[in-house]
Amino acid sequence: MSEAVDYTVAVRSLCDFTAKRGDLDLRFTPSPSAEEGIEGHARVASRRDAHYEREVALSGVYWSAAGQGLRVRGRADGFDPQRGRLEEIKTHRGDLTRQPENHRHLHWAQLRLYGWLLCEARGLDELELALVYFDIARQVETPLVERVDRETLRHFFEAQCAAFLDWALQETAHRTARDEALAAMRFPHASWQGEQRTLAENVYKAASTGRALLAQAPTGTGKTLGTLFPMLKAMPMQRLDGLCYLAAKTPGRQLALDALSPVVETTPLRVLELTARDKACEHPDLACHGESCPLAAGFFDKLPDARRALIAGGDWDRTHVRDAALAHGVCPYYLGQEMARWSDVTVGDYHYYFASGGLLHLLTQANDWRLGVLVDEAHNLVERARDMYSASLDQGDLRALIREKPAGVSAALKQLNREWNVLGRECVNEHTALENVPEAWLAALQRLVGTIGQVAAEPPYTLSPALQRFYFDALKMVRVAELFDRHFVCDIAMRPGHRGTRHARLSLRNIVPAPLLTPRFKAAHASVLFSATLTPERYQRDLLGLPEDSVWLDVASPFAKEQLSVHIARHISTRFRDRQASLAPIADLIAATYARRPGNYLAFFSSFAYLEDVATRLREAHPEVPQWQQGRGMDEKARTDFLARFTSDGCGVGFAVLGGAFGEGIDLPGERLIGAFIATLGLPQVNPVNEQRRRYLQAMFGAGYDYAYVYPGVQKVIQAAGRVIRGHEDRGTIHLIDDRFAEPRIQALLPSWWHVTQNVDNQARNPGGASLG
Repeated sequence: MSEAVDYTVAVRSLCDFTAKRGDLDLRFTPSPSAEEGIEGHARVASRRDAHYEREVALSGVYWSAAGQGLRVRGRADGFDPQRGRLEEIKTHRGDLTRQPENHRHLHWAQLRLYGWLLCEARGLDELELALVYFDIARQVETPLVERVDRETLRHFFEAQCAAFLDWALQETAHRTARDEALAAMRFPHASWQGEQRTLAENVYKAASTGRALLAQAPTGTGKTLGTLFPMLKAMPMQRLDGLCYLAAKTPGRQLALDALSPVVETTPLRVLELTARDKACEHPDLACHGESCPLAAGFFDKLPDARRALIAGGDWDRTHVRDAALAHGVCPYYLGQEMARWSDVTVGDYHYYFASGGLLHLLTQANDWRLGVLVDEAHNLVERARDMYSASLDQGDLRALIREKPAGVSAALKQLNREWNVLGRECVNEHTALENVPEAWLAALQRLVGTIGQVAAEPPYTLSPALQRFYFDALKMVRVAELFDRHFVCDIAMRPGHRGTRHARLSLRNIVPAPLLTPRFKAAHASVLFSATLTPERYQRDLLGLPEDSVWLDVASPFAKEQLSVHIARHISTRFRDRQASLAPIADLIAATYARRPGNYLAFFSSFAYLEDVATRLREAHPEVPQWQQGRGMDEKARTDFLARFTSDGCGVGFAVLGGAFGEGIDLPGERLIGAFIATLGLPQVNPVNEQRRRYLQAMFGAGYDYAYVYPGVQKVIQAAGRVIRGHEDRGTIHLIDDRFAEPRIQALLPSWWHVTQNVDNQARNPGGASLG
């Protein structure tokens, strides 16, 4: 019989499809981190004899009566050939009797599949199968053992494969049809823009050579379609299993979904939108288990029908996933998570791939996918990655828990508090940088984590909401502490506490995420990071950890200089010490510009306080100028209402904070926006945390001030300015309000196609030096 099989699947994926049953059960159970799981596996293996075989690679083929082949592959945790014992190791915390039955069933299914593959590979007649549960807190093994003959294992293997094969053949047919359609696909518009074609050609080349591309392309280039289309075209030739399109904010993800919509209509392409849990949850007041939430009850029993309903159409956006989920009585959020295994293009937030434990990265590793990764507005990735791999804990929260006197953990809480007090006495200043994570404090925190885990594993199996929140924060702190190296800093900030006391907030801050992101880029077949603001190249390479052979591309602007007038108000200083003196000149500049050409404008400021002061001055001195303001903590409806004021026949000035919701990712073409005022250089606030970052980056790269302040600030300015010109017919004006914009080092960072003029008004000039500080 031919060895050409129709489909290949990993043991884990096969079992996830055939062996999951019962309720979705996400009741709080203290579980090991990924790092603890790896360490637990290694600890168990280290206890075995020298002849013990670790990570045994196995593969076998199931042939149906019709001659269709399914290859199953995976790695068994360990095999003792002298005892004839095959082991599957699972780490856990606490009482095993709390483990949901469907988890145990899934684990046995995996082990039995490995058992048959091993029997077939080595000609064995029977095996001892051992499901070894290892409690990482107590370092104790609990083995569940059964002896199974070859024929029993063969029947089990064939039953699982038969249950999966129809689906596998459907997936093979889909893959063939998808690739044929993508190979024949034509660009969805009448013609390419010249710069968009340049971008697309370089994206296709990166996909074809399996490299990373860092592409700086100005606003208006058509980056969304200019990156998606060539990656889709490359999928058949490069045998890509899928693409993931990652964006920092909702508008960026929506642009991708809109661009993919006509492709979905004309091809079998499946496009999945991953939605945040808080937005997808239908019953936020209920717990995620079958005894509480009706959408969790019988989730895995109802999943196949919901999955088939979605497969019938390729548009798996938030609305379609929700409709299918509710029609079949399952949770929309977790249905979306399950469908990530079967989508061709997945659109979601950065964290789904770049965070520790990110869903798409885990699936890529588990299934050995060839994946294309597109990162929209990639200038955000440095700061977002830092947040993913940073953690903070507040002593005030700890003291509040001590006052609650939770049963079983009070002593551990007090011990950690004592260690925190020791650190507090050593901190003379409000902010103190430490060389390393304090060992005694970390040891006390680890003991507390273990204690809370043990309490949660005993009747009545509940933690108070405050204790559970603190536990999750503490777990993240412990996990970040495991990663802590020269790319992190540790600091303590002293804050006012309860009844006149002071308490300490300890933070582990990632400064350079490059070593943590590099494995993600290596796992992808090709990565494309694109944005209008990626200059300078060295800054991005140093902090993102891109492969050495990655390519830099600077795409020319599609717009003419005549479309945009850029003016530097060098007679105004927006430095903090000059804020009050700047209010009147800024208000007068806005009013004069509006009088010359009434229309819609955005005015950006460094803070809400500054915004409100200028808005007040404008309202008092120039009441004829309509205005509206971004509010603090605006919800989605309020943001939509703010943007709705920018109509094609409207007039007025919208006040916003630079770097906020309206500084990037919004599209106001034509007369909806004809100008912008940017009354700040965008520099991050000078404070102990940012100064610590500056000193670190200076020591590592020799450009601390630029890396910590200048480059992030100017990126925000250019992003905000990019809201003005969105099409070839647009005409607009930008006012850069600060004398520092006139300095050569800042102008060198501005887009080369801008035509910049400088306004000099000595009488209106307010105090301020000429330096960046």
